[in-house]
Amino acid sequence: MPHGLTTAPANPAPQWPLGYIEALREMGTQEKAIPFCIRWVRGFFAEHPGRRRRDLGRTEIEAFLRKVAARANVTNWQIQQARESLEVYYERFRGIALAPRPDAVATPTADKRPAPLRKTTRTQAMNRISITVQHPGSSKPKSDARSYAPGRPQVKPGLETPSRQPVPEAGAASASRPSAVPGQPPGKLPSGSRPPRAAVQRPAAPRIGPGKVDWRALEAKIVECLRLEHYSYRTEQTYLGWIRRYVEFHGWRKPSQLGAAEVLAFLKHLALRAQVASSTQNQALNAIVFLYKKAIQKDIGDFGDFPRARKGLRLPVVASRAEVKAVLDRMQGREQLIACLLYGTGMRIEECLAMRVQDVQFDQNRIVAHGKGNKDRYVPLPAKYAGDLRRWLDRRRLLYEEDKTKNMHEVYLPDALDRKYPKAPYEWSWQYVFPADGYSKDPRSGHIRRHHLDEQQLQRAVQRAVREAGLTVRFTPHCFRHCFATHLLEAGQDIRTVQDLLGHADVKTTMIYTHVLNKGPLGVVSPVDTL
Repeated sequence: MPHGLTTAPANPAPQWPLGYIEALREMGTQEKAIPFCIRWVRGFFAEHPGRRRRDLGRTEIEAFLRKVAARANVTNWQIQQARESLEVYYERFRGIALAPRPDAVATPTADKRPAPLRKTTRTQAMNRISITVQHPGSSKPKSDARSYAPGRPQVKPGLETPSRQPVPEAGAASASRPSAVPGQPPGKLPSGSRPPRAAVQRPAAPRIGPGKVDWRALEAKIVECLRLEHYSYRTEQTYLGWIRRYVEFHGWRKPSQLGAAEVLAFLKHLALRAQVASSTQNQALNAIVFLYKKAIQKDIGDFGDFPRARKGLRLPVVASRAEVKAVLDRMQGREQLIACLLYGTGMRIEECLAMRVQDVQFDQNRIVAHGKGNKDRYVPLPAKYAGDLRRWLDRRRLLYEEDKTKNMHEVYLPDALDRKYPKAPYEWSWQYVFPADGYSKDPRSGHIRRHHLDEQQLQRAVQRAVREAGLTVRFTPHCFRHCFATHLLEAGQDIRTVQDLLGHADVKTTMIYTHVLNKGPLGVVSPVDTL
């Protein structure tokens, strides 16, 4: 961006962030740099809580840049990117003229001796990104290990695929060292955020040559097909992982040059050499089927001819009422309330954590659960915990108001609802009931916002309670759902009712709980007890 930026006409009704994004695009900013420009602007206003944005100007901008320059690992281009992001906000988006910029700004450290800022072009400043990348994750959701200072936005690791990340600059932070971000020097991750996982060492894809696959192009094609079919992000990452292993197994040859024999060889390798579980083998086959049917659209024969591993019967882990009570009594705070709702409603972990404020219907004593396969259902709201949930929502409202003062109260909406209802992402009714302690980057859009709580926090809290209770069963948070179904059947509830509450498409899935009943159609008395 040149120094002599023309000030646009005053904007009496600015629409954030859509209007700002349009201003960035008019200046030629690349799409991948837009989320970072928005982050710089939000970090700047977080430094001045309670002040009107129109009252801030060049003096505050330069003071903010001096703070940024004083942090470790901050490079010259990052300072320039922050400066130009704020200039676009004021002069092109808001139409507020700024005082002339100074010739230079304090450099990060004296020994770095960076080139003068005036030699850094707008494209270099707005589009170069230094980022820490971890291995492909599941969800919620690779890691961008950034954090903010207390009172400012906290960023927890994201979940982005390395191939879709910009290549780190030389000297970028390692996987164990947070990179610099607006608002916080490198340090510990915020409380409640998932710590970065150990990076998986995978061989890099070879250079493109005769007969070799262009993995980045293939990955982009697979992602496009998956999102066109509305697959979940977890399924997307799982399928990409299996397809990469399949291509890597055959020496990075183009999948279009492979056929049924190569698919069978890979499945044999998984079963005989890797000794994976039957469900894992079938999952790999499903990913390969999607590759050929949807992405490549190549016919390699009838996929029904490929062997599918036989699944064994595994009974769900069900604890007694006394054991469940012992676990719940040894938990506390937010995690205890979540565990009580899991046992009292039968929801899956993801369904409970992704619950929105509007999903809780106190007058009807029910909760709307958004289940697998995009299927909604009603579950009962336990009267015992209705008061606790109301008090929790009162506390949650305070956090929402605090985010609102920072202009960080936007939440993710599915199915492009944010375009249909532009104000919905900022409304209280769409907020998560159980939010994360910090902000995180959306792995698809790159937006920085507060997501829901990471399920690992609940898993760890349950495991601590299980150890303290002295239970020997392999009890996990999902076992609350098993206990909910089994204890209802023990109490005489109809199996069809339990099926509806659990969201099972087939009653055969629900019937597995009849195998663990103490009494019922399959309950028998051992002959030895009659001697």
